[in-house]
Amino acid sequence: MAQLIHLNGPSGVGKSTVARMYADRHPGVLNLDTDVVVGLIGGWRDNFWEALKAGRLLAIGMAETHLSAGHDVVMPQLATKWEEVEGFQAAAERAGAEYREIVLMADKQQAIDRFAGRSTDGEAAQHIAEIVARGGGPVLLERIHDHLTAYLIGRPDCVVVPTGGRDPVQTHDAVLAALAEKAAPESIQAERADNLGWRRFTAGG
Repeated sequence: MAQLIHLNGPSGVGKSTVARMYADRHPGVLNLDTDVVVGLIGGWRDNFWEALKAGRLLAIGMAETHLSAGHDVVMPQLATKWEEVEGFQAAAERAGAEYREIVLMADKQQAIDRFAGRSTDGEAAQHIAEIVARGGGPVLLERIHDHLTAYLIGRPDCVVVPTGGRDPVQTHDAVLAALAEKAAPESIQAERADNLGWRRFTAGG
């Protein structure tokens, strides 16, 4: 069965890096980065949020088309509201595919530091960095982290993969371990995610 692998997580945590790595190592997988799709829409720099709405609709169609052909999709995309993911989940269902949501998590300070140190190659990345700066920089990133944490409370099927102390390759491998398991297996430890405040299955040690 084809899979729509949604890599969720705070801004700058490494979602896009892991998604590229996954697609490079799995021929036929579509790396569906909505931020890249948004950059294809005329006027996106002047009205990013409207372009983002259109970009999500396009991405939903792209995901459904690729999944219907029997191919996997990996999607690095921050989501903090159910409304931001329901279209993708419905697309997977229509395509007869499985929707898997994996959250790459870091504590607030780690997330802030990683965002500050991430590459801004490409217009979309530069524009998002500008939006974050205008919104308050670290203050906005902390608020996003809080919203994501609140969102996850209502998403019991999500698998949280802690990224603290892991480089991109190790994080990618932890994602693979999470994808390989559908329940609580021996290779997945149930541990307390201190930054979330409730028990999660977390891949790796």
